[in-house]
Amino acid sequence: MASYKIGEVAELLGVSVDSVRRLTDSGRLTTVRTAGGQRVVDGRQLARFMAAAPADLKPETTIGRSARNHFPGIVTRVVKDRVMAQVEIQAGSHRLVSLISREAADELGLAPGVRAVAVVKATNVIVELAAR
Repeated sequence: MASYKIGEVAELLGVSVDSVRRLTDSGRLTTVRTAGGQRVVDGRQLARFMAAAPADLKPETTIGRSARNHFPGIVTRVVKDRVMAQVEIQAGSHRLVSLISREAADELGLAPGVRAVAVVKATNVIVELAAR
């Protein structure tokens, strides 16, 4: 199963490395040591954490991003039938759901804890104003 270094966890959560260290120090995320002594987080545990607590996370300011329609994250859930698969990805505080063929999901090895990028292409974009 996939495991993630502290820096990778920070990127997936949209927070600093120090914030991830505080999560691990408080026991909210459990790490294990690799043979080389690095702390890593199990992918399945990270997927459960992200699916359960995205509202608790406060993404830090992004300096810039050229591809706003690419959302790196982690797969939190995959539901398959004979033909289709529903894939949920938690990208920072955003939960994205995609319907793809089961064949594609199987070929990609999609499962909770796997790192993935949701790429969104829309022909229709709705703009809303936030309440003051």
